[in-house]
Amino acid sequence: MNTLCIRLPLCLLILASALFACQPEHSPSPSSRPNIVLIIADDIGYSDLGCYGAEIHTPNLDRLAQNGLRFRTFYNMAKCNPTRSSLITGRYLGNERAISFVPLLRQAGYSAIMSGKEHFDKWVPQHAYFAPTFENSFTFWATTEYFVPPSGKFERPFFLNGKQIEAEEIEADILPKYKTDFITDYALRWLEEVMQRDQPFFLLLPYHAAHYPLQARPEDIAKYRGTYLKGWEAVRAERFERMKALGLIDSTTRLSPPEGNTNKFRGASYRGWEEIRKKWPTYYPWNSMRPEEQDEKDLEMAVFAAMIDRMDQNIGRVVQRLEAAGELDNTLILFFTDNGSCPFDSNVDFDIPPGPAESYRCLSPPWANVGNTPFRLYKQNGHEGGARTHFIAHWPGGIQPGQITAQPAHVVDLFPTFLELAGITYPPTSNGQPTLPLQGHSLLPIFKGEQRPEPEFFLSGHTERFRMYRRGPWKIVRQNGEAWELYHMQHDPTELNNLAGQQPEKLQEMVQAYEAYQQATRTELGMAD
Repeated sequence: MNTLCIRLPLCLLILASALFACQPEHSPSPSSRPNIVLIIADDIGYSDLGCYGAEIHTPNLDRLAQNGLRFRTFYNMAKCNPTRSSLITGRYLGNERAISFVPLLRQAGYSAIMSGKEHFDKWVPQHAYFAPTFENSFTFWATTEYFVPPSGKFERPFFLNGKQIEAEEIEADILPKYKTDFITDYALRWLEEVMQRDQPFFLLLPYHAAHYPLQARPEDIAKYRGTYLKGWEAVRAERFERMKALGLIDSTTRLSPPEGNTNKFRGASYRGWEEIRKKWPTYYPWNSMRPEEQDEKDLEMAVFAAMIDRMDQNIGRVVQRLEAAGELDNTLILFFTDNGSCPFDSNVDFDIPPGPAESYRCLSPPWANVGNTPFRLYKQNGHEGGARTHFIAHWPGGIQPGQITAQPAHVVDLFPTFLELAGITYPPTSNGQPTLPLQGHSLLPIFKGEQRPEPEFFLSGHTERFRMYRRGPWKIVRQNGEAWELYHMQHDPTELNNLAGQQPEKLQEMVQAYEAYQQATRTELGMAD
């Protein structure tokens, strides 16, 4: 797989070459170690950014992409908690011997601050959680509302450096209080402090946007109201064509049919409105709805777009502060989303439209299908719609601008990447016991424009019911514990031609390879068969 390069004007190419020539070696000296800013979004589809084909305004992310590197194929773990678990430990699965990379960075002289969502699988040890490892942290666990609810009490609490705080104690620079904004407020306060020190820093910024509930500031919603009255089929087709023009997918890629993109394995979280809930998981044509229903769906997607827009505005605040401090050139900024777009029915009250603090609504599956253009299925699935995310890497001091790479990568690759950037050797022991080996591989060769030896395999899908296992161009995946499907990802990236029946030998080879990995993992972790 080759790295693709977008052609730039000659003057920019000359400047990019000069910057690239100055990048650090694989074992950088303390003085050359870059700052690292890792930004994570939540439940945003592959095509939901402007630089990945969307009509949603994301000028700050677009700038990072155009002046950096975009990945065509970057895998997550298809759901919030397993993705974060693999990120922080560098493991697909682990136990109490797993460790976080954050203390290693701090021991090597990095300041470490974070603000945003925390959510791990049960196997992640407490010593890898955020409050014990970051010097400053503002956290919440999983889902919470965006505006302070009318009751004044959030669904789940917030924590400042491990201590629970109430809604009225949250410091916010913009009123009314909105989560995406005040997450950034805390990050910027601490960023101001660490930039005064003569040492590199690591900032983790895991936003909650655009996970349900669909709540956004009215001025942001107004930007998009009416944009989506053309319907989900038209919006999806326009994104598909833009993605091909951008070079993010091949011209021969086929758009997956929406009819097969149902959400039949995740039931409603609440009762009531049974007729609406019965229809919720399915796809239906836009023109099958009455004009007033179309207007409701336009509002729904406008709120979702507004949430992404607001997140991008806040990313811009961080980038502008780094630039003003003269830190941008030596800061690696990474952005990805924890899983594909989410079609779950966690709607609480269909009588309250999405947007305000009083509402608690979710994105309809046909709109989530637009977000995952051109792929199939959604969050939790090991199919590409759930498991593949956009990924942007921006580092003027180390990455040539204007690149798109076809080399695949995975969230487990970030841990070893950070160690190599900081010149850290992974410790053989921690807390008096042997550490688990990392399962990812550094992305620095790709950042440098080189060909990275492709990892032996990639893993995704939420639990064994939706597992995917990719080895080279071949991939096996299943839905809800059903029979394995087999795809050749180079020829069929949107998984439209299941080869399980045509190539039973290859299917068996892939299944055996996955089962061998499972057995080796159980042995490594001391798990009973």
